[in-house]
Amino acid sequence: MTEQFSEEKEESLDQEASSQVSEEEAPEEELPDALTECSEALSAEKDQRLRLAAEFANYRRRMENQRIEWPARARATVIKPLLPVLDDFERSLDVAGQIESEDAAFLSLQSGVSLVYKNFVAELEKFGLERIQAIGAPFDENLHEAVGQAPAAEGSESGTVLHESQAGYRLKDRVLRHAQVIVAFTPEPSAAVEADI
Repeated sequence: MTEQFSEEKEESLDQEASSQVSEEEAPEEELPDALTECSEALSAEKDQRLRLAAEFANYRRRMENQRIEWPARARATVIKPLLPVLDDFERSLDVAGQIESEDAAFLSLQSGVSLVYKNFVAELEKFGLERIQAIGAPFDENLHEAVGQAPAAEGSESGTVLHESQAGYRLKDRVLRHAQVIVAFTPEPSAAVEADI
């Protein structure tokens, strides 16, 4: 019986030893998998942090650009509705200049309106408002809006601005209103003239 007990004990010890060996081998096999998982998780975390840092840098850059641009937008928002008032002043002064009158009250009113116009323009120029030069300049679609065409006079080139219907203005680099212009073109010889030749 002792033999049987000792044999059973040896078998159980052999089984325990083999199970311990297999348990010790198992972690060695699982260890590379766990290491791989950890390195992949670390890599994913690093990528996520880099992406987040890049997004934050882009956000900061965008906010800085907007911070710089906000005052210009605010000025444009305030000045743009004043452009028709500026046009009305100019039309009033043009009409008043065409009237020949010796009336002291009329001349006083004319000089007063002219002074208000000059002060108004001077204040707008302090904010960076600038009138777009059109007459005699080559047509530029970024600055001008063509509302018509007229034959070019002798000595003037095709594509130059002949007349300004409405003044255009820009605020530094931003165009607030395109100048409405009439552009010169060179008429092509008619078919009748070619038939005579």
